[in-house]
Amino acid sequence: MSRVVGVDFGSKRIGIAVGITDFKIASPRSSLLASGKLSTDATAIQAIALKEEASMIVVGIPENVEDQRMANVCAKLAAEIRLLGLEVRTVDESFTSVEAIDDMRELKVSEKRKRKDGEAACRIIERYWDEQTLA
Repeated sequence: MSRVVGVDFGSKRIGIAVGITDFKIASPRSSLLASGKLSTDATAIQAIALKEEASMIVVGIPENVEDQRMANVCAKLAAEIRLLGLEVRTVDESFTSVEAIDDMRELKVSEKRKRKDGEAACRIIERYWDEQTLA
């Protein structure tokens, strides 16, 4: 059974989700606190991938923004993870946090702030799967 880890990088928290590719089911995990150093964050993500027995990491990169700083940081994080020997793919993560909040509001989920990052990471995995279906 193939697993992937989704990553929604933020300057304060890093949203994490794990997806089971065979069933196309993604589940949020606890967020990581961003360390301020991408190599440290990459190592923490690697540890999660190993624990979850994931074969790939999917990192969200915001492509639909005027300020490209965060997109550059996310691309650098993906590169740091690759340096650790893991397979990494990237997808456009624009508006995944907004989608996650809207979905949680519809479901009346409490603690939206705490769960938003993991839910956004789920959407990153789902976008990756969608792209694979269209390819």
